[in-house]
Amino acid sequence: MSALNRFLGDTPLRVALKLVVVSFLVGMVMNAFGWSPMDVYYGIRNFVLDLWHMGFAALGRFGAYMVLGAAVVIPAFLIIRLLSYRRGA
Repeated sequence: MSALNRFLGDTPLRVALKLVVVSFLVGMVMNAFGWSPMDVYYGIRNFVLDLWHMGFAALGRFGAYMVLGAAVVIPAFLIIRLLSYRRGA
């Protein structure tokens, strides 16, 4: 088995034939849906950007929840510590 066959996974002619068949089928499906290669590119790009923006929005919500919770938890913690300190002394 030559290095080229090993790299391609089959003989070059068979790989070329498989690529032609798959390309034809993908082209038919894309044509049926009215997609172009740029539509696929922009769809993937917009998906990644939406995830990116949602991620930062989630971090912002997380920070807001932390501040809101800290407004209750920290004073309660300080009061409990002060009460237990006075009781222990």
